[in-house]
Amino acid sequence: MSKIDYNLKKIKALAFDVDGVLSPSTIPMSPNGVPLRMANLKDGYAMQLAVKAGLRLAIITGANVPSIPGRFNVIGVQDIFMGVSDKLPVFEKWLADNNLSPDEVVYAGDDIPDLPVLRACGLAVAPRDAAAECKAVAKFVTAADGGHGVAREILEEVMRAQGHWLSADKAYAW
Repeated sequence: MSKIDYNLKKIKALAFDVDGVLSPSTIPMSPNGVPLRMANLKDGYAMQLAVKAGLRLAIITGANVPSIPGRFNVIGVQDIFMGVSDKLPVFEKWLADNNLSPDEVVYAGDDIPDLPVLRACGLAVAPRDAAAECKAVAKFVTAADGGHGVAREILEEVMRAQGHWLSADKAYAW
């Protein structure tokens, strides 16, 4: 039985913020002032496995740096929206472009700019260290802090419910 109180079998897609969700909310700065993101390898494993299982994944972030598509394209994430200041219109267009209804989608966000999408999706998820406003809206708060396995925690639950977690030989390789 899942620890998430939602019908995970109907999930077809998941969208993630980056800073504070897929990377920690405290990030190092390069000498020229560019924020450097970290990536959790267990998140990456789960994300590439989810893509192989047929789930649609998206990144919707306010950040606009080459390392983001560099990281997520290599694990199969095709829908990457960067430099997004108002996430809801991008999310709604992504739903329409992929013939998805909000109740078929998980969104994971951690801060105030994520609130409109957290309210619009079917399963709103916030990391344990998310802003209080996000946790209040979320239907599920992860045991993990942002950047420390949030995607893995969500994807493992969804894929277990759908019978895809470690269900094929492709699960044991990148």
